[in-house]
Amino acid sequence: MEDSLTKIYGKLASLESEVSDLRQGYLTINRRYSSALASLKELTSYAAEAAKLAAVGAAKASLAAKSSFAAASEAAAVNVLNAAESAANAAAYAAEAAVEAAAAAAAASAAAAAAVAQQAEESSIVASAEAAEAAKIATQAAAEAVKMSNLANNAAKSVRLKN
Repeated sequence: MEDSLTKIYGKLASLESEVSDLRQGYLTINRRYSSALASLKELTSYAAEAAKLAAVGAAKASLAAKSSFAAASEAAAVNVLNAAESAANAAAYAAEAAVEAAAAAAAASAAAAAAVAQQAEESSIVASAEAAEAAKIATQAAAEAVKMSNLANNAAKSVRLKN
């Protein structure tokens, strides 16, 4: 009987040690999970901010393309070929910048969406939605910039044809 009690106490001690090890493992995993979750939350926030900044950049590039178009049109009206071509080139570069900003916004939006896929947290879902909206705005600005660039190039071509 005493031998059986010794075996039982030994098994209880072994189980107690195993439960303690499992508890330590759980605490370690929980700490790592919390850290990863915090990192993903921060990444999502940064991605959303990057998308918003890219959208602002695309909008400014679109404005630059519109201004370049206006300059090219005015230069074409007074037959100033070099100014018209320079303005058209500026519009083209602004359009390229807008397209690059739109691509950056789309990439940031994708990063935010990937982070959301890793964590189902309300703040990340909101940030992802904001990043997607910023990417949409950037794409629209890029399309407008390309349109203005084409108009500026047409104005410069009209000056060339007059000469």
